Amino acid sequence: MAKKPSAEDSTLADLQAEADDLRKRINRFRVALGRYFVHKQELIDLMCVAAVAQEPLLIVGPPGTAKSDLVLKFKDALGMGEGDYFEYMLTRFTEPSEIIGAIDIKELRDGKYIRRKEGKLPTAKLVFLDEIFKSNSAILNILLTIINERKFYQDGVPEPVPLRVMFAATNEIPEQGELAALKDRFVLKVQSRPVQDDYFTELIDVGLQNESYKGLNQKPWAEGHAGLDDFLKANRYLTYLFSRRTADARGEEANDREVFFPADVFREFQRLVKTLVREDKIFISDRKLVKLYKLFRVRAWLLSGGTVSRDDLRLLAYLGESHQEIEHLREKVPNLLGDV
Repeated sequence: MAKKPSAEDSTLADLQAEADDLRKRINRFRVALGRYFVHKQELIDLMCVAAVAQEPLLIVGPPGTAKSDLVLKFKDALGMGEGDYFEYMLTRFTEPSEIIGAIDIKELRDGKYIRRKEGKLPTAKLVFLDEIFKSNSAILNILLTIINERKFYQDGVPEPVPLRVMFAATNEIPEQGELAALKDRFVLKVQSRPVQDDYFTELIDVGLQNESYKGLNQKPWAEGHAGLDDFLKANRYLTYLFSRRTADARGEEANDREVFFPADVFREFQRLVKTLVREDKIFISDRKLVKLYKLFRVRAWLLSGGTVSRDDLRLLAYLGESHQEIEHLREKVPNLLGDV
């Protein structure tokens, strides 16, 4: 039996033949992972959407609400080796060498400014940065370049990085202006909320079971439903669809929006954006609008097969730039959509 091509080598024809299986595997992955948490399926679904879209996701919440655990179990469930994964908790004292590697002294003697990047962020495919907004300006500049351009500099020369999936977490969202650019790169920001008020018994039972797994060094959530390559193939498949033009029912060329985003849903998207910007002063950059389209399509493909529906527009609830906006949009967007 011929080996299936990797994500990077897959053609549209390859991916069309595999698309249904990819969807099934990723959906089995997200549902199975949800069994190991209490009331966190919403977050896991968003993590899967962000991973397929290859867009960074910010998880916001107080300590002890499973932010780190979500990412670690997600990584384990993908079956990823340590060499492809990098995590770090940032502080204002974190130095660039801790993130992208120390300067190679031998190379420096030869006049070259080269970092030993092995085992650091520039070599990872999946990255988790905890307390991302506590980093200093030097780290922020490095992160912006890596997130925006998927590269970092060695001796002044840009090098591509293999980063495909980035999750970040924070207890607080600071208001400092210098963080605006970094915050804008995270199109989606989701809360990880305490669950003890509504799910007290389930929290104790599931939490104790997870503590037992940890003590016994067991990882039953690593069930092998989907690997990182499945997410990368899904991204490549959808990217092919975004870029192509196909003939519609009248034989005229149609782009992705005309095929997969019904006109009435698209008008609703425009209405909601205008309402949030004008009435609620939510900042939505032009770049973010384009990213939102991609995220809508990924969610629609993953959860229902492809065509964007009004239900997919609920992603607008995750655009908040502050705790107040996050809380506000959590109620406002469902109201605008008529869900409550």
